[in-house]
Amino acid sequence: MALNNTYDARLQQETALGAGVQVLLLALIGTAIGMGPAGWLTGLAFAIATWAVLSRALHRSRLRSFGAANRVTLGRATLVGGVTALVADSFQSSPPVSLFVGLTAVALILDGVDGKVARRTGTSTPLGARFDMEVDAFLILVLSVYVSMQLGPWVLLIGGMRYVFVAAAKVWPWLNAALPPSTARKTVAALQGVLLLLAGADLLPYAANFGVAALALGLLVWSFGRDVLWLYRTSRVEEPAAPRQVRELVAS
Repeated sequence: MALNNTYDARLQQETALGAGVQVLLLALIGTAIGMGPAGWLTGLAFAIATWAVLSRALHRSRLRSFGAANRVTLGRATLVGGVTALVADSFQSSPPVSLFVGLTAVALILDGVDGKVARRTGTSTPLGARFDMEVDAFLILVLSVYVSMQLGPWVLLIGGMRYVFVAAAKVWPWLNAALPPSTARKTVAALQGVLLLLAGADLLPYAANFGVAALALGLLVWSFGRDVLWLYRTSRVEEPAAPRQVRELVAS
């Protein structure tokens, strides 16, 4: 029991350190651009929520080590917190494009690092995979909010689709079934952040930015639609027919 408590204390120190780094990043951003109350409050709320949820998940998982891969993901979550603060602040004043693009680009690049680190070190865990997925999903949601201010509320469908899927799975449990590995699914997921960042950077004409965001949405609808159809068909597969003798016995 004492050993488990020691492991748990070390893990909690990791999450607390992550929250501290998040606050430090917010302070640096705030000093650099004069961030307003909306950005500060949103960034701090993100830091507190990340710390609380991750701490609880680590306590329940009984992991003995946080792991290098989770540290990379936590660092990426810190960057996502910075992007979230910038987007919240953008409702009052536009953030420097270079800062927004820089933080987002590094967060997207690190998305391909944590998985490789986990596989090479043999430290892949369900918690790590879930942590990585949630950070990805939230970044896409934040980027879709930012781009929607330029192109319209329809862009929010990109960030909200995954959360709608999760909510639907509570109504239709067959959506919770495991999906087969898919390179296409991974590629579409990776492209969402890249395409939204391209549209959000506003380097292209309005029509081109609209087309980039529309492409992202179209690819996502295709990917989700394909998976939902596969899950539905799998759930409708009938059980093998009972042997003839059993059927006759039941019929009699």
